[in-house]
Amino acid sequence: QVELTESGGGLVQAGGSLRLSCAASGRTFSSLTMAWFRQAPGKERELVAVITDGGSTTYADFVEGRFTISRDNAKNTVYLQMNRLKPEDTAVYLCNAHPAYYPWGLGTQVTVSS
Repeated sequence: QVELTESGGGLVQAGGSLRLSCAASGRTFSSLTMAWFRQAPGKERELVAVITDGGSTTYADFVEGRFTISRDNAKNTVYLQMNRLKPEDTAVYLCNAHPAYYPWGLGTQVTVSS
């Protein structure tokens, strides 16, 4: 069974940085396109960043060059480096394949204070 485990969230001040990790188990993900999503309270889940098996990346408009998605296939892990964080980035961050079709993990909470 595929399991996705996110970590690295926390409480930071506006302008700060965090590095999120998504560890996948149950299968090898090197051939999959993977993505980070986020869900803020009362809002729908939204796509943040995508990385293909070849390493090509795309980002949501709201990222504005502040985030970097990367992957380490040897570790079956996807990362999201987040810089210049804003209060509106506060959300639970989750990873999945893209399109998402594996069971969602618990996510990791990111809280940005003003």
